[in-house]
Amino acid sequence: MTERAHTGLTRRERQIMDILYRRGRATAAEVMEDLPGDPSYSTVRTQLRVLETKGHVRHEEEGLRYIYTPSTPRHTVRKSALKHLVDTFFDGSAEQTVAALLGGEGARLSEEELDRIAKLVMKARKDAG
Repeated sequence: MTERAHTGLTRRERQIMDILYRRGRATAAEVMEDLPGDPSYSTVRTQLRVLETKGHVRHEEEGLRYIYTPSTPRHTVRKSALKHLVDTFFDGSAEQTVAALLGGEGARLSEEELDRIAKLVMKARKDAG
């Protein structure tokens, strides 16, 4: 699955994928329960089939029910989404991204979180050297 494929999802498709990643696996009825608005069951089934055709989800049959799961591991999608976010909003700069995170939410970080971040920075320095 390429980065482009993940960023090319419609808003509703992203919502469905978020539900599947959160739940791990779900039927169309369970996805429908978690979706905002009032989508019909047939619309949700159609959208799940489209996502399956695009390669984002797969299904297994349990009796008469189809159980849908994401076809790409969450950590792979997370990396792709983060790269897209950094490239799109921070001109590919990790420094600008971290500065924005620390500037906006920095005041909410605990001492323990700041210590863990500092250790990650030290590890990155060692790995780069």
